Amino acid sequence: MATDDNAARRGTEPREPGVIQTRGPGTAHPVTPGITAAKAPRRRTGGSGTGPYGATPPAAGPQAPAREARRIPRFVWALPPVAVLALVFLYPLALVVQQSFGPDEGGTSLAPYGEVFASESFRSALTTTVWLAAGSTVGCLVLGFVLAMVIAFVPFPGGKAVAKFIDVFLSFPSFLITLALLFIYGSVGMANGLWTDVTGASNGPFDFLTTPWGVLLAEITYFTPFVMRPLLAAFSQLDSAQLEVASSLGAKPARIVRQVILPEAVPALAAGGSLVLVMCLNEFGIVLFTGAKGVTTLPMLVYSKAILESDYPAACVVAVVNIAISVGLYSLYRMVSRRVGA
Repeated sequence: MATDDNAARRGTEPREPGVIQTRGPGTAHPVTPGITAAKAPRRRTGGSGTGPYGATPPAAGPQAPAREARRIPRFVWALPPVAVLALVFLYPLALVVQQSFGPDEGGTSLAPYGEVFASESFRSALTTTVWLAAGSTVGCLVLGFVLAMVIAFVPFPGGKAVAKFIDVFLSFPSFLITLALLFIYGSVGMANGLWTDVTGASNGPFDFLTTPWGVLLAEITYFTPFVMRPLLAAFSQLDSAQLEVASSLGAKPARIVRQVILPEAVPALAAGGSLVLVMCLNEFGIVLFTGAKGVTTLPMLVYSKAILESDYPAACVVAVVNIAISVGLYSLYRMVSRRVGA
């Protein structure tokens, strides 16, 4: 009865043996005798995280800020290549520019530039360099366009092998092509030897390699693949259905080339022609190995002034002019390539 009195004081119903009393009235549940009800795990209410029992996982601590502090800035990784570039390229270039302003008498003056610009040898070398570069570029554009069209649109056995050879040809040194032309068209080459054997003459008819035309032929032979490579890439993107439709509508081959193929080839021609022009302006090996008489380009003039005459200020002046022309044309090449999307 004491239990009933205590329950009455708390305002609850008396518990019966073997029954678990819940908070709500009338919801008692019987419990099997001999079996103790398992305690439900208590849920911690102090945390708001996602860990077990609602506990917040431990914070990362001071390790994350320390890791961020140890991270090396990005500009540090750029310092070694910039230092190598400055030591190998920029420093010698700065010495060349400095020497171009230093006459033999000492000091700093524009006198070397005045003397070089007034000399006939410089004006002749500049004229020869420009017309050889321009003529070689035009020849490479015409020949490269024709050869690229044949490889891309005229099926023949070995066409893919020829296209692969174009990539290999780009890695050849320029003097190798010159030596090959000398073996064929030189004064004692195969063509002149065959002529003398057949006719009994003392000399053969092929002696153009020692003239400016020989240099022009060698440069066109060597630099044409530099135009063909972007043209082949452009022609590979051309839909052949356009050619078939134009042909079915009665268009002649010349009109198809002019109105269908040529517009697609303009970006590649602009990029390849600009690159060839820059490379022809700086070509030294072809002119040297052909031994062309009276053909002096700007690179050959630098060699002549520095090595043969030991006139280093004049050689540096010519080199600076050559560099300025090359950088200007290269900037033009990049601008054209960016605009045409090549």
